[in-house]
Amino acid sequence: MRHRKHHGGLNRPTGHRRALLANLATALITHGQIETTEAKARAMRPYVEKLITLAKKGDLHSRRQVLAKLRHRPIVDRLFDDIAKASSERAGGYTRMVKTGFRNGDAAPMAVVQLVDAPAAEEATEA
Repeated sequence: MRHRKHHGGLNRPTGHRRALLANLATALITHGQIETTEAKARAMRPYVEKLITLAKKGDLHSRRQVLAKLRHRPIVDRLFDDIAKASSERAGGYTRMVKTGFRNGDAAPMAVVQLVDAPAAEEATEA
């Protein structure tokens, strides 16, 4: 029985799905916002929010847990140094999802996912 198995698999094997979520989270941390399909955005939001919550703790164990998920030290440093400090006063809801319509090729519903408190992410896209 599939009781309480609420998250979707995005029609991918487990390893592919984990890599996809890690890559989407890395892109979001790097750029501050990304455009993707609504299904991927819905799957990515809790993933990123948990990473930011770990980053707000700021201890070594949390850093190692995040590094095990993302595997890019500069991205983890940016998450802990910039994004966690900018989101320190916020109790949750670190991301925003805005629906943007449908993709031309296959009419997939698209959405933009943004970090709510990310002034450093905006500076990185301008530079």
